[in-house]
Amino acid sequence: MPMFQPSKRDGVVVAGFDGSGDGQVLDLDTAVKDGVLGDVVVGGVIGAAVGEKLDLKKMIEELDLPEIPSVFICPISLEPMQDPVTLCTGQTYERSNILKWLNLGHYTCPTTMQELWDDSITPNRTLYHLIYTWFSQKYSLMKKRSEDVQGRVRELLETLKKTKGQARIQALKELKQVVAAHAMARKTTIDEGGVSVISSLLGPFTSHAVGSEAIGILVNLELDSESKTNLMQPTKISLVVDMLNEGSVETKINCTRLLEKLMEEKEFRSESISSHRLLVGLMRLVKDKKHSNGILPGLSFLRSICLHKQVRSLIVSIGAISQLVELLPSLEPDCLELALFILDTLSSLPEGKVALKDCANTIPNMVRLLMKVSESCTQYALSILWSVCKLAPEECSSVAVEAGLAAKLLLVIQSGCNPVLKQRSAELLKLCSLNYTDTIFISKCKLTRTIQ
Repeated sequence: MPMFQPSKRDGVVVAGFDGSGDGQVLDLDTAVKDGVLGDVVVGGVIGAAVGEKLDLKKMIEELDLPEIPSVFICPISLEPMQDPVTLCTGQTYERSNILKWLNLGHYTCPTTMQELWDDSITPNRTLYHLIYTWFSQKYSLMKKRSEDVQGRVRELLETLKKTKGQARIQALKELKQVVAAHAMARKTTIDEGGVSVISSLLGPFTSHAVGSEAIGILVNLELDSESKTNLMQPTKISLVVDMLNEGSVETKINCTRLLEKLMEEKEFRSESISSHRLLVGLMRLVKDKKHSNGILPGLSFLRSICLHKQVRSLIVSIGAISQLVELLPSLEPDCLELALFILDTLSSLPEGKVALKDCANTIPNMVRLLMKVSESCTQYALSILWSVCKLAPEECSSVAVEAGLAAKLLLVIQSGCNPVLKQRSAELLKLCSLNYTDTIFISKCKLTRTIQ
């Protein structure tokens, strides 16, 4: 078989489109003309790019582009090539990858599985130059944009220090957009002391127009301990709570995200969230079915609040339990798990147990959720049912059994779930059986009553 020799001219060897080992040779102009490399500009750029001696590996890693010309991708690693070499079959690979392949004793081309009649590898210099040029152009553009972003962030921060009124609001709006879109903008804002500048705008006399934009920026930034402590001042928390009640849905969501960030700080005090107005506003966000995008962040924040024992009684006192129970059937799985966690946590309080018992849909909804969605949901629902049935065994056990609890408990016991859940199910089943004769209770355990 005659040996395949790559072209001596500086060309790119590309696999044949019919899947054969015969490749086609593209020079730089042809590659660009045929659209193989997209918008690479020919002429002058290669020399300039190579002259800059930018590190190709660094450019590839920093750019992390989702779409790269397929001719740049190594067929073995599916990663961009940094040192492309060509086999006698005309197929091109990353040098380190093909050497590993050959060192493992494979004497075939990985792509075509053709037997290699020559195991030498030839550096594909033109492909390297194309790869280098393409990435260096993208990298230079990224750097230029980053510099532009950095400059604009600095300008906007200076504007915030000097202006008031509508000019300040416009600067905040633009900064919020830039910060949300660019990692470099977020870094520059922090490095230039922007967190302090923006935080200083929040106070008792801050308009909601300024406050909503400022909070929209802060939630996208990494806040250090000092910044969080500054934002935990009562006047600033009060403003955030006001906007949680009166702002747009986007503003309300940002308020919950900011407050939840502040709760991560070790110095955070539960007094900051022990606010009737805060909790009422939060429940309004959770119940707003017209804007369902607020439910998950609202429940996430409420879950964090529930971890503070001092606030749980206040949550129960605003009627949160009955509101959450009524929401359960309409919630998505991720929201459902959060809501059940909150209800289970509140059931540890005497007043929480009473509120759950007094809600007509507590037992039917909990029974319906057993062995559905996830094991965690089953665990929370079972725990809530246990709390309610222990509080009023005769009244609640009968309601639960009529709702199909007995059959569901048998399913849990027979399933492969956590042994602790099985034990709790057995205990609850025994509790429920006390109000029935054996014959009647067995009839209540028929699965056909429950699996509907």
